[in-house]
Amino acid sequence: MSDSFFQPVSGMQMPRFAGIATFMRLPHVPLDHPRAGEVQIGLVGLPWDGGVTNRPGPRHGPRQLRDQSTMIRAGHPVTGLRPFEAARCADLGDVGPNPVDNPDTLARFESFFADLSARAIRPLAAGGDHLCTLGALRGLAKGGALGLVHFDSHTDLYPPYFGGTALTHGNPFRAAVEEGLLDPRRMVQIGIRGSQYDRSDLDFARANGIRVVPIEEFFARGIADVMAEAREIVGDRPAYLSYDIDFVDPSVAPGTGTPEWGGPNAFEAMQVVRECDGLNIVAADLVEVSPPLDPSGGTAWLGASLMFEILCVMVAAL
Repeated sequence: MSDSFFQPVSGMQMPRFAGIATFMRLPHVPLDHPRAGEVQIGLVGLPWDGGVTNRPGPRHGPRQLRDQSTMIRAGHPVTGLRPFEAARCADLGDVGPNPVDNPDTLARFESFFADLSARAIRPLAAGGDHLCTLGALRGLAKGGALGLVHFDSHTDLYPPYFGGTALTHGNPFRAAVEEGLLDPRRMVQIGIRGSQYDRSDLDFARANGIRVVPIEEFFARGIADVMAEAREIVGDRPAYLSYDIDFVDPSVAPGTGTPEWGGPNAFEAMQVVRECDGLNIVAADLVEVSPPLDPSGGTAWLGASLMFEILCVMVAAL
């Protein structure tokens, strides 16, 4: 499977602070590249935060995630998996958004991800806010509803805000269920916490059979037990993994727009992804990294590390 073209640039050959930053130092292979048809897993930037309702900034996430991801090396420290040798991975570039037109941006994302699906390229996307996920799901789920493993401090199941119909990063998964993109009986949302507007999101989850694991239950039961249930719920059919960086405690990952105290530490944040091993993850994303809120880059470095963990799970599922 190993192909020198698809290997990342080694820090032994080029210092990590040098060269053009791509995701994990992989080759940049836009879809019009002559070797695009060989890509199995494509890393994609979604630099858009038009769904944010309070503190903006995730539109800058993909760029900082790329920069921090130059620290990623070739092998997983626990499993020994060398994903870049086991699968042909590449940085496909960014999907250009329309920063002043949310429906148009979602349509652009839908078209791009539908193209990836037609080419049998499994995407790992970097947001952007969580509304980006809806555009991706619209493009990917045309062949049938997907399951979902969702790490977050919020359910993102609220009705449209402000008394209107506009979608935000607070309701992509409600819309995805209503549009038939996700099978609610194969959805699990883990880490939910924080103060609430009301319980309309939880009422929607209960009415549709969505499993919500509050953070109190997560810590009381432990990672292994919770994730065993998650694997049982999602099963072996195709599933999407969506990871909001605010799942992690803000003492560890402050660079996000809607932080909630009482979350996992960095090791726990990685361990939940490792416990997804065996699931048929056909697409995934890491969203809501907001560089203006953490210029140090620490949040993005954790985000890039989580993307590597997710990539390893996706490679194992091929």
